[in-house]
This record gives sequence, C-alpha cells and structure tokens, in this order.
Amino acid sequence: MKAFKGALFPIAFLLLWEIGMRAAHVESDSLAAPSQIVVAFGQAVIDGTILHRTGETLLAALCGLCIGGGLALVFSILLGLVPAFARLMQFSIELLRPLPPVALIPIAMLIFGFGFSMEITLCAVACFWPVAVYGHAAISNIEPQLLEVGRVLRLSPAGRVMKIVLPAALPRYFVAFRLSAAVALIIAVTVEITINPLGVGFELMKASQSLHPDRMFAMLLWIGVMGWSINAGLLLAQRRLFGSAGVPVRGR
Repeated sequence: MKAFKGALFPIAFLLLWEIGMRAAHVESDSLAAPSQIVVAFGQAVIDGTILHRTGETLLAALCGLCIGGGLALVFSILLGLVPAFARLMQFSIELLRPLPPVALIPIAMLIFGFGFSMEITLCAVACFWPVAVYGHAAISNIEPQLLEVGRVLRLSPAGRVMKIVLPAALPRYFVAFRLSAAVALIIAVTVEITINPLGVGFELMKASQSLHPDRMFAMLLWIGVMGWSINAGLLLAQRRLFGSAGVPVRGR
C-alpha cells in the first residue's frame, strides 16, 4: 500500500504530461510525450543500444568503485591504526577531499585520453574519499578493549586487522561502499555527457544534440532506473548481511 501511494504522484504527473502534449498538439525539439518516450526506449532495447551503453557505464563505475574503494580501505585502516600517519595526512586530506572529481577531467584527459581509463580513474577518485573518511570514522569508534584483546593474544598487525578491525567495522564499510556506488554512477554518467564517447551518458547527449527528445528522456529515465536498482540491490544485501541499514560499531 505504501509503495502504491508513493507511485500516485509520478503516475498522475505522467498522465497530465501525456494529456497536455496530446491536447496542445505540441511538436517540440525539447519535449516528448511519455508514450513517445516508451516507444523510443523500446526501440533502444530492440536495437541493443541500451544493453551496450549500460554495460559500458556499469563497467567504468564498477571498476572505479573497486579500485577507489579498495585503496581507500587500506588507507583508512592506516589512518585508524597509525595515529602518526593520520596526523601526517590530515592537511593533505582536508586539501584534496573537497576537490570535485569533475575538475580533474582536463588532467585525466591529457594523461589517459578518451576511453575507459580516464572514466575509471575519475570514478576511483570520487569513490576514494567517502570510503576513506567513513572507514576511518568506523575504525576510530571500535571499542579499545577489542584492540587490547588482539595485543593480549599477540596477534600480528595483519591478524588484528583481519580478525578484529575489519569484522567490527565491516557494517559501516558496506554503507560507505553503497554510497560510493551511487557516486561512481553519477561521475561515470557526468564524464560521458561531458567528454567521453561511451556509455549511457554519451547516448543521452547524442540524442539531445540530434533533436530526439523522446530518446533523450528515455536515456535519462533509464539512468534513474539504474541508480535505483543498484541502491536497492545493495540495500537488500546490507540488510541480509547486517540486519539493518546501519549497524553501530560502538555500544552495540
């Protein structure tokens, strides 16, 4: 029932949009009726455009998430367990973290040129900071007694990380990766719209430039569906693995 109520507004909006376009007999280079958008989407599915472009976008976003998130995982562990390293990196973090990843597009283009390398690099940069900062906070909130147990048992640094730190901080790391997945998709599509001739973003821009608003809106809505599906899948996995959307590390 809640899902049905939530769908009432978009359904009513689409109906009004369709009725308005048909009643006014509008011929526009920037707008299309919902029925035309559905037809354009169906054509993109049949000719394979959706599958091909979606694969390109998801490949870049997933590779960027894995690379950036993996490096951030190691970086955050060092920040959380080595206070001297955290103090050393504090200024650099505060200087680099606010830098928008899209501002690095000219530099990435000069280094990598067009293609997946540039897009993956920018996605990795965008995913690095959320995981690093959130992971550092998670490790900092681990109960000191847990770390003391590792010392008493004479675990090696790697053993303490694998047996104590990661299990305790894993729920928050998963939240950080889920948020970074959305960031990776946003950056991938932005790069494709801006400069990279790959993926759904490029197809959206191409439809806009060729004055096909029905195909343009179809791609735009598909990007929204992609983002919703990724978040819903990760949120379901998070609830299955950890029992809730967020599991506190301290004071459980």
